[in-house]
Amino acid sequence: QLQLVESGGGLVQPGGSLRLSCAASGFTLDAYAISWFRQAPGKEREGFSCISKSTTYYADSLEGRFTISADNAKNTVYLQMNNLKPEDTAVYYCAASYGSNCYYAPTYYGMDYWGKGTLVTVSS
Repeated sequence: QLQLVESGGGLVQPGGSLRLSCAASGFTLDAYAISWFRQAPGKEREGFSCISKSTTYYADSLEGRFTISADNAKNTVYLQMNNLKPEDTAVYYCAASYGSNCYYAPTYYGMDYWGKGTLVTVSS
């Protein structure tokens, strides 16, 4: 059974950091691109970062605050988020797309599998 499970969300003050994890089971990361999306209340789900075997992508709006990485031995992708802002508050989802690269922003309909999300709240 192919599954993605996010963890690491929570409440953090502005300027703080969090590291999200996306653990994959039932498939290996080598053949997939893993993307991160987020959905703020009342807004559409947006893809903002992606990692594949040879490429990574970040949305310009992140201003270099987030870093995506993969540990193939643990079959897990991480998202290190620094200098968090209240506007980063959202449910964060990871998603997998088979055989993809990360040249462009990930799109909702381009994903094959989704996790259930983890909530990140940035507030003082």
